[in-house]
Amino acid sequence: MKYGFILMGNPLEVVELAQEAEAAGWDGVFLSDDWMTAWIILTAIAMRTQRIRLGTMLTPLPEQLPWYVAAQTATLDQLSSGRVILTAGLGILERDQAGSLNNKVRAQRLDEALEILASRWRSEPLRTVSEGHYAHLQQMHSSVEIGTYTPQQKPRIPIWVIGGSKQSQLRRAARWDGAVIGGTPEELRVRKAAIEALRSSSSSLDIITEGETPPDDPARAAAIVRPYAEAGATWWLESMWEWEGVTRNYDMRTRIRSGPPKI
Repeated sequence: MKYGFILMGNPLEVVELAQEAEAAGWDGVFLSDDWMTAWIILTAIAMRTQRIRLGTMLTPLPEQLPWYVAAQTATLDQLSSGRVILTAGLGILERDQAGSLNNKVRAQRLDEALEILASRWRSEPLRTVSEGHYAHLQQMHSSVEIGTYTPQQKPRIPIWVIGGSKQSQLRRAARWDGAVIGGTPEELRVRKAAIEALRSSSSSLDIITEGETPPDDPARAAAIVRPYAEAGATWWLESMWEWEGVTRNYDMRTRIRSGPPKI
């Protein structure tokens, strides 16, 4: 089991919290990517850390240009010596920046964007997309250096997606490198098995779940996390989401400093 922390706050606070997370033994830090600022902040974190993995939770790809995201993530992967993880999803309908798309269209755009990302990371030229798809790309070669799109990690940057209960979500999760699964440990176990049954790749599949554990009760923290590890989770993301504008940065710093759960 690896342990990550979903960070919130202003950019300077987040960079400081990430440094503290690395010092306290966390394995990754993840930022919300609602306004396309996450990769800038993660670059600052990369310059001030050595080991910790860097990612988003999550990037709403239907609202963003996939070749732009490909360049950002590949550049950060080079700068961080191969520490990037991209978590991609539909985004939140109420916050849609792409023109009030319905969920079916958003899902189609997401799948197309993921394929474009993988293609760009392999430094393949952008190909014509058939009528009815969304990117409407023409045959072209990038005018920038190929290395701009080439991450350090091979074969590519890991892609995590939501491993929901719908068949389309299960198929998408089986196609990529990690599935973010909420719910009970038993729900996680069932969904993990369903995804693996659809999977053709022999590479390992990360199973990611999130929750909150106390900073001052190691036994209780372990008791919360252990059933998920036994059900097959490979990552636990500590999530202290802000609600109704209430900041919890002081709680977040305390939780980070106490270190990840020990099971």
